[in-house]
Amino acid sequence: MTSTTVEEIDLNESTFDTAAFAKQALSNRRALASVIDHTLLKPEATRQQVLKLCAEAAEYRFACAMVNPAWVTTAHAALVGTGVPVGAVIGFPLGTSLCTTKRDEAAALVRLGARELDMVLNIGLLKSGENALVQKDIRGVVEIAHEAGAILKVILETSLLSLEEKLRASELACAAGVDFLKTSTGFSTGGATAADVALLRGVAGGRCGVKASGGIRTLEHARSMLEAGANRIGASTGVAIVQALDAP
Repeated sequence: MTSTTVEEIDLNESTFDTAAFAKQALSNRRALASVIDHTLLKPEATRQQVLKLCAEAAEYRFACAMVNPAWVTTAHAALVGTGVPVGAVIGFPLGTSLCTTKRDEAAALVRLGARELDMVLNIGLLKSGENALVQKDIRGVVEIAHEAGAILKVILETSLLSLEEKLRASELACAAGVDFLKTSTGFSTGGATAADVALLRGVAGGRCGVKASGGIRTLEHARSMLEAGANRIGASTGVAIVQALDAP
């Protein structure tokens, strides 16, 4: 078994080879782990559980360890020197914080060591047709993240959106300069679907990544997301997903 990671496959400015990426990501455990955000966002999560998440992230070489803001300092201390970044959520899970609050939160989190930020867009503004405000909300956090060398994923909460709203939200986020479009928080009425991932990839092309998140608990579910066009998976069961790849 080789230890090649999916980093060998480039995102072109205008295209993304879904089949090639999925094949490589599913070729071995290390490659699969490298596209999974190992996630613990439950409000009742304890320090010990966060430390366990970080230990697993370092052992399996997950893309990042994704935690709530209050645990970023703990996660950063646990992962320093491992090469595995800390991820944190912003405006989570509703997306209705003030624009200034989201920017302040982003600035605080990157100072504390977060290098991947997952931000919920303002769904109410989107549904109100306030496109300029939606884009401004996202762009403000993009600028702070990129200035700090961090990446930003914007959570669309696709289960709450119509087809037109999904397309419009995706385009606004891409125009704002996000690094990933993300399907779901996992705290709303539904999670990731292959159809939504394919839709987001259709808008993004190779301009940015697509993260499937929300209810992804098995290898087969993760496989379906990758084959639909995701190049990042958010899951709280990352260890089980990776271990299932070449299980008998």
